[in-house]
Order: sequence, then C-alpha cells, then structure tokens
Amino acid sequence: MMADTMVVQRTPRRGVWGWMFFDWAAQPFFTVVTTFIFGPYFVSRMATDPAMGQAAWGYGIAAAGFVIAILSPVLGSIADQTGPRKPWIAFFAAIKIISLCLLWYAEPGSPLVPIVLLFSLASVAAEFSIVFNDSMMPRLVSKEEIGKISNIAWGLGYLGGMIVLIFVVGFLAASPESGKTIIGSAPLFGLDPVAGEDARATGPISALWYLVFILPMFFFTPDSGKGIAIRPAVRLGLSELKSTIGEVRQRTGIFRFLVARMIYQDGVNALLGLGGAFAAAMFGWTITEIGIYGIILNVVAIFGCLVASRLDTSFGSKVVVVFSLVLLTIATIGIVSTGPGYTLFGLWQMPGADTNGLFGTPAEKAYIAFGLLVGIAFGPVQASSRSYMARSVSADEAGRYFGLYALSGRATSFVAPFVVATVTALSGSPRLGMAMIIIFFVVGLAVLLRTPYPADEVE
Repeated sequence: MMADTMVVQRTPRRGVWGWMFFDWAAQPFFTVVTTFIFGPYFVSRMATDPAMGQAAWGYGIAAAGFVIAILSPVLGSIADQTGPRKPWIAFFAAIKIISLCLLWYAEPGSPLVPIVLLFSLASVAAEFSIVFNDSMMPRLVSKEEIGKISNIAWGLGYLGGMIVLIFVVGFLAASPESGKTIIGSAPLFGLDPVAGEDARATGPISALWYLVFILPMFFFTPDSGKGIAIRPAVRLGLSELKSTIGEVRQRTGIFRFLVARMIYQDGVNALLGLGGAFAAAMFGWTITEIGIYGIILNVVAIFGCLVASRLDTSFGSKVVVVFSLVLLTIATIGIVSTGPGYTLFGLWQMPGADTNGLFGTPAEKAYIAFGLLVGIAFGPVQASSRSYMARSVSADEAGRYFGLYALSGRATSFVAPFVVATVTALSGSPRLGMAMIIIFFVVGLAVLLRTPYPADEVE
C-alpha cells in the first residue's frame, strides 16, 4: 500500500484531468448514437416496423453485452501482467472509430443486420476501452478522492455528449418537410434529412470527437510500468483470472456487490440503449424532438453528477447508488405507464389537443418529467458504482478486479435487452417490453442493501 500512496502523490493534476477527459471523449457515442439520435432513427426509419426495429436494436445490444461479458475479465487480468493500459485503449479506439464511421452507410430501407453488427462492434470496443481506463483510477488519486473525480468525470462525459447533441440538433437535424433545422437554417454539409443523413452523420462525428479528446489521456496521464510480454501475459492472465474468481467468492462483500451491480446495471444498459427509441416510436418524435429531450436529460445529468460528487465524498458511494436506483425505478414506472393522452397506466387522463409545438401534448410533458428523474440518477448510479469498486480494492489488483467489475456490468447485460426485445417481439407491445427493466432495478437494489461498504469490509 505504501507504493500505491507514493504513486498517487506523484500524479500531476493534468494527469488526473487527462484521465477524466476520457469520459468527455467517450460519452457522445452513447448519447447521440446509442440513445438519442441514431438508435431512434434505426428503430423508426430504417426498420419497416418500430416493434421489429426495437427488437433488432435490443438484440444488437445483447450481442455486444455477451462478448463483453466473456472477454472483459480476461483482458483485465492480462492488463495487470503486461502493465500499461494505453496500448490496449489505442487498439480498441481504432476499432470503435472505424465501426462508427461505417454507420454512415445506414440508409433507410437498407439491411438491418450489417448495421447492427457495426454498432455491436463499436459497443464492444468502447466497453473494453472503459475497462482499461477505469483500472487506472486507483493509482491516480487517494481513495478519499475517488468518488469525487469519478462523478466529475462522468459529469464531463455528459457535458461532452450534450455539446455534440446540441450541434446535431441545431445544425444537422432538419425537418424532412421543410428541410430546415430548429434554428431555421439548412443542414450543414448539405445533409439530406429525407435520406437520414443527419442521423447517419452521428457515427463519424462521435468517432472524430473520440479521436481528438482521448489524446490528453495519452499525453498526460501516467500509465503503469512495463510488465511481461503479451504471450506469457495471456497465460498468466488466464491463470490469474481463475484464481481471482475463486478469491472473490471468499471476499463475500465484493462478491455480493458484483452480483448486485450485475443485476441493476442490466437495467441501466437496457434503459440507455432503448429509452430514446421507445419515446420516438410512441409519440412519433422527430430527430429534433428526441434530440432536445436528450439535451434536457444531459443538462440534468451534469447537475446530478456534480451533486453526487459531494454526496459521495460526504456519505459514501453506497448511499448515492441506492438513492439513484430508487429514482430510476420510479422513473421507469412513469415512462412505461405514459402514452398518448394518459399517464400512470391511465389512472391520470391527460386530454388535450396537440399544439403542434415541441412536446405539444400533456402526456409528452409528463413523459419528460419522468425522464428528468432518469437524468438525475443515470450518471451517479454508474459513477458511484465505479468509486464503490475502486474504494474496495488495492491499486495492484485493480486491473483484474475492474475486469470482473466490467463482467458484472456485462455478464448478463444481454439478458435485459434480450428480455425487452423478446417480450416486445412476442407481444407486439414495446411498452410491455420496456416494463421488464423495472425488475432488474428492484432486484439489484435488494441485493445491494445487504452489501457492506466498502465492499471488502468484514461483515
């Protein structure tokens, strides 16, 4: 532990900021591609039927989660043996950037499978990069500061995602009828909204953003020292993974935390991947409307992360995660119970003519109100889960344990999207499919409440 403390003390401020800028660089992929622009476009315009589109998108998320679940802990253990994390991040960054650029070819009516595969490949590469970036955190700052920088980094990510989203909504996304953006101008670069070029451009744009803004991490953030060569590292990493899995079963607190996160993160992943598409299909929102909805959520998310950074330091990561899960449960119940003309499963009728403005019906405004709760809780539940884990392990074991952490976030992450997609496909009801997410939040919360904090604390 003495060596870990010395490393923390030598970390320059610019190195910490370089690490936090990784979230700034990575988030636009999740914001404009997965959730608010490209995903809804895929569901509502590429697919001939929204239910089929939601099912295909859900299966794409599930496939990526399956690959991530299998390989993340292996790569984490190998990283501990080879030492430096940056070469791994660079390798997966190249895969992510190429895959995102190819999303430009997702024309309306084109085959769904190749686009789903490209999206899944980008998701896998993005998650593997996150594994290696997260495992650097315990060496950068003291355990007392981990919750603060984790939440601030997540808030920076939401700010970056919001900036890209504002750019897309204000300057690229145009009405197919008028050909004008929300500010009344023609789309930049001559993009044709009828051909979906405004949504398709989000792939290359998020790729360029990622390429530029991961550079501070490469230039300024200190990396681990050089370890052994890759071939023996693979053998030792696999052997270490086997022993780590056996070891974590003896560390009951960490094991219980990983199980809890495995369950509730499934719900988070499904809500992230499918929530925007669900709203677009239900209310017939355009790219402009779904984009503005995303901007509202990101503004609230930044505020949520800043508040959570203080709460995490004062009250601990567990309190923040528990409170966030309660908010997400309430929000998801509200979202799936709202439809044209009503909310709360019809108990509250909300008649009113569409004013033809943005979110012109009372039901749409109710949906946004529930969405604000998602915005408040979405960042803190993930950022404070990360700091919960970082406070529970030492820097020397961070790689393999953050590999297991990624495994817990992805081991069954294909289950929630798969359940949502399957229930949607069998019932023909996207609403019933989305309601399955509530189960994951409730069960994960129940397990977490019985978990010590920090997780390695003897009960």
